[in-house]
Amino acid sequence: MPRSLTTALVRFCCPCYRTVMGRTLLLMFIAMSLIPGGDTAGKMLTAELGVAPVFAAFVRFALGALLVLPFLRSSPWPLLADWRVWLRGVLLACGIASILTALRTEPMANCFAAFFIGPLVSYALSVFLLRETVTPLRTLLVVLGFLGVLIVVRPGLGGSPNLLFAVLAGLFYGGFLTASRWLTGLARPRALLFSQLVIGAVVTAPFALLAIPPIDASTAGLLATSATLSMLGNLLLLVVYTRATAAQVAPLVYFQLIAATGFGWLVFGDLPDALTVVGLAVIVGAGILSATLGRGRSSAPFAPRPDRG
Repeated sequence: MPRSLTTALVRFCCPCYRTVMGRTLLLMFIAMSLIPGGDTAGKMLTAELGVAPVFAAFVRFALGALLVLPFLRSSPWPLLADWRVWLRGVLLACGIASILTALRTEPMANCFAAFFIGPLVSYALSVFLLRETVTPLRTLLVVLGFLGVLIVVRPGLGGSPNLLFAVLAGLFYGGFLTASRWLTGLARPRALLFSQLVIGAVVTAPFALLAIPPIDASTAGLLATSATLSMLGNLLLLVVYTRATAAQVAPLVYFQLIAATGFGWLVFGDLPDALTVVGLAVIVGAGILSATLGRGRSSAPFAPRPDRG
């Protein structure tokens, strides 16, 4: 279909596309759907085809790096000489392996809700390590978000122990987000994205080689889908952050929770129970309010950039 015709159809079907901010928000919604889409393919691999989470993580990183490579404008390899870049990449690799482990047995919505402890951890680490400003209201919202995570996970109250892998993933991700803010300005976003994918592939490779599954058409297709959707989501995020501030789009990060719930229902028939819905509402509400407080500032501590692999 010609590009001009495609653009015309999108503008006709989606009025918000007619403004620059409308197009930016549309791209953000698409990105926030692609990333859970990649995790949906990952869940199908681990839960239904028996693929080891670490192997799925390795392929996601390796294929993602190959897909990003053509979009680089300068050599990213000098970044790999910086130990801070390796720390950031290792944190992400551990986080992705952990969330894929949780997704093997747990519903999408529950895993994503528990995973969103990451921005809370990032807020705390940024205060202590990066000396960022603390406000009582934002701290209260962080506590509310943490309570929302506890409602979903329900440790010791009937919650699944495997959800702790999602919490662990969130802890690693919080460290990753803090490291990302620590390294702001070190390199172009695409170069940093490529470095985290390469490091993730290197870190997970030794374990993945011990867990190579039989590769048939279904497995290969889902591996490619998981890597491609995740990479495309992150590339769209890079585009979004060139068109709007982090504070403007940070509230939309929480659309991932809605998208994850939708994918879980459509693909696996999983619907969250009443308590989980309450927890999701608390997390999303606290996140959006905190991000809204950050408008006009350089960043929104509760909802940092979600550029995971």
